[in-house]
Amino acid sequence: MAATTTVTVPHLGGITAGYALSGEYDASKPTCVLINSMCTTVSLYKTQFENKELTDAVNLLAIEPLGHGATSCPTEHFTYWDTAIMALQVLDKLGIDKAYALGTSQGGWMVARMALLAPERIQGLLLLGTSMDYESADSRSKGCWDPKTLLSPFYDNWCSTTPTPDFVVDDVWCGMVATLGFGAAGTTELVSFWTQTVKGVYSGDEGRKKLKMALACLLDRDGLLRRVRDITCPVRWLQVRVSLSLSTTWNLAANSVYQGTDDAPYGTQVPVEQIKLFTSSKDATLTMIEGGNHYLNATNPAEVATALLDLVNKYK
Repeated sequence: MAATTTVTVPHLGGITAGYALSGEYDASKPTCVLINSMCTTVSLYKTQFENKELTDAVNLLAIEPLGHGATSCPTEHFTYWDTAIMALQVLDKLGIDKAYALGTSQGGWMVARMALLAPERIQGLLLLGTSMDYESADSRSKGCWDPKTLLSPFYDNWCSTTPTPDFVVDDVWCGMVATLGFGAAGTTELVSFWTQTVKGVYSGDEGRKKLKMALACLLDRDGLLRRVRDITCPVRWLQVRVSLSLSTTWNLAANSVYQGTDDAPYGTQVPVEQIKLFTSSKDATLTMIEGGNHYLNATNPAEVATALLDLVNKYK
């Protein structure tokens, strides 16, 4: 399901941002913003919200990006930079000055943008199953997917010059959301939940426009390879891989990145190269995780919780 709590922020003429907070906000604890993957919602972080050790130590604040869940805005067009600004304004509205930020897949692109836009406010990044590049030929040559070829027909089908009040996203797209992200962990129950959730969000004319622009952001985004050198906060990156040894960690002045075992979209070569680009970070590390899938917070919640607690306890 999408978020049931919203807040209005001024960006783009007034965005209604969907969010979920793990209990009553406690100013004595650090806060971590969580930004979800493509076409999911705050429900992606259900396991993290149910982890008492995690919520006892950290305020978890899941925010749904533009084009997702309960979040909406007056303008049809937006980018990942707009979501980053929106998320910072959500922090303003909730009275939160500083926060760590965790992003799953596309969420990684948004939290990195938050750190670039407000370096004095983002205390650390936890990147899960992601890439800092756009969908470039170089990335594809290194094992990353080719979404423009795969997904452009969906985008074209979602374009319309007339209203589409009866639109409901199809089962093929809903199935891709689950299978690409959860892999073998995608049980029948889980796939059914996300199919219902995705169809609930992306229905009617507004739902079609929201879905179309969410995909446009993915297909047409700008890369961050020249910008990440300006990120100064500590970085942890987790990625999945198939053949490398368990928990291989690349350490660059303590920058951290975690990636998983079966990461169909982004593989393992790109994270190894890109973690080295965080040259201004006080602590950047990449950790490869065996036995997971693209949505690491869902398939490997224990490893993600450990990484987040380690980051927060070291730098709070």
